Amino acid sequence: MARIFQERTTSEIEGDFVVFLIGFRANKWWKVWTWLPVARSMPRMIVELTQNPDLGLLHARSHFGFGSAMVVQYWRSFEHLHNYAVNRNAEHLPAWQAFNKSIGVNGDVGIWHETYLIKDGQYECIYGNMPAYGLGLAGNLVSAAGRARSARGRLRRTDGKDQPVMDDGAEAS
Repeated sequence: MARIFQERTTSEIEGDFVVFLIGFRANKWWKVWTWLPVARSMPRMIVELTQNPDLGLLHARSHFGFGSAMVVQYWRSFEHLHNYAVNRNAEHLPAWQAFNKSIGVNGDVGIWHETYLIKDGQYECIYGNMPAYGLGLAGNLVSAAGRARSARGRLRRTDGKDQPVMDDGAEAS
């Protein structure tokens, strides 16, 4: 079981980074033969990326719903992400080409992604009674003390003393 950090923690990532959301939706879930190859392709990509840190993936976490899946990915840069997407020797491009050939625009399976370019210091996060999670796994998990006590402090807008104290030591996020 993952270690639970009972203190309030936050994450620090040096420099700019990318948050990339990617997923698929089985619009016609009974057509298993159409969406199963799509569902099987993502784990191969994640394995490839985690085994090759120089490709730029910092962390990925999968989320599943009925007939859909989404992966939240943290990347070192947009260039790393784009280079991987178009790399002829990597898992992604052949999977993308296979999707376009077999599914195309027939409506059976939907695919999507969203890309967010995060500038250095233009993010904040807080974790309480949590294991390392999200940005805490992509970057460095640190104590949310001092400047990091408040959301404004974590965004480098205040010294962190603007955080309201709820009671003896318990603080609002």
